[in-house]
Amino acid sequence: MSGEKKRYKATIAGKSYTIVGSRPTEHLQLVAETVDEQINQIKSLTDNLELDKMAVLTAVNAVSDQLEMQIEMEKMRQKITELETKLAKFEEG
Repeated sequence: MSGEKKRYKATIAGKSYTIVGSRPTEHLQLVAETVDEQINQIKSLTDNLELDKMAVLTAVNAVSDQLEMQIEMEKMRQKITELETKLAKFEEG
């Protein structure tokens, strides 16, 4: 039942949040831990940056990583298509 919403209580940057989602609890926990780690990394690199600004920087980093992964995935799809074409030509000949 992947459509069923789950609630997960998390502590991120010392504050409590309830995350609601249809993913498994383990996934929600990993997301919360990753966000907390990234905010703590940003906090360690900056002086007196407010939590909302750290959250925005964390979001910017996450979107940047996501876009890089999408680019890599598209490159892999293109490579797979090329290899499938070569394989089909090899099997024909």
